[in-house]
Amino acid sequence: MIDQLRQMAIFAKAIDHGSFRGAATELRLSPSGVSHHISQLEEHLGVALVYRTTRKLRLTPQGERLLAATRKMLDAVEGELLDLTSIASEPSGELRVTAPSVLSKSPLMSTIALFLRTYPRVRLTLDFSDERRELIDDGFDVAIRMMIAPARAANTRKLFDVHRRVVASPDYMADRPMATQPADIADWPWLELAPVRHAQATFHRGDAVQTIPRSTTQLSCNDAQGLYRLALAGIGLAIVPGFLATEDHAAGRICYPIPDWHVAPATVFAQWPASAPKHGLIKLLIDMLSTKRADF
Repeated sequence: MIDQLRQMAIFAKAIDHGSFRGAATELRLSPSGVSHHISQLEEHLGVALVYRTTRKLRLTPQGERLLAATRKMLDAVEGELLDLTSIASEPSGELRVTAPSVLSKSPLMSTIALFLRTYPRVRLTLDFSDERRELIDDGFDVAIRMMIAPARAANTRKLFDVHRRVVASPDYMADRPMATQPADIADWPWLELAPVRHAQATFHRGDAVQTIPRSTTQLSCNDAQGLYRLALAGIGLAIVPGFLATEDHAAGRICYPIPDWHVAPATVFAQWPASAPKHGLIKLLIDMLSTKRADF
């Protein structure tokens, strides 16, 4: 049994790295040694766990089942070891985090400040960019993503939803008839966030649903803050994170053309490397971001 437990841990590490060589480097074994351990485990179980190619490893159905059980076992052991040795009594170290640039203007920053005050020995590096950063290739511990469809990968966790608003400037609205429903604004000039473009927009009000075409796209922009500034300048309609417009709406500088109708919120979630420890600084940060946030 002890041999099989060790082989299971090596198997999980190889899958995390995507290759025998990557696992071998971390485990201080030879690639052939890693392969031998997995072959022994397959022989013991009487099933193939991975398909081996020259470029990568691919799990068999039996391998997927064993990997899920192995990760659950390793997470439980790791958590108990941390609890028993009190490693996390005074967290310290460095975290590198990447996030969309628009979140630098959001209430997320107050939660980041709280995290740093709570754990003063942690050094945090924040990278705000609208270019997608990769965890392993770009050297990040946590990636904060924002998208409409929820993430489903095992190494992700939903943090919160960001409500979105249709906005336009008062000058822009003054030249147009009163709108009471989405159909009234379908053919107005729209400003669109690139590179993801949506030919339609779906709105909800209670049980009512309306989907309208956005037939006239006057401008596309790859920055949500830039898009909002153009809407504020009276160029067209835009759908933006609600927190960008809160102060300007209160001051009368921006309008909600159909305030009773709502578009689907964007989901913000955290992602971390599959091989990262499930306890420690990453967990501390993600726990705080998901439970101590301000209202978005």
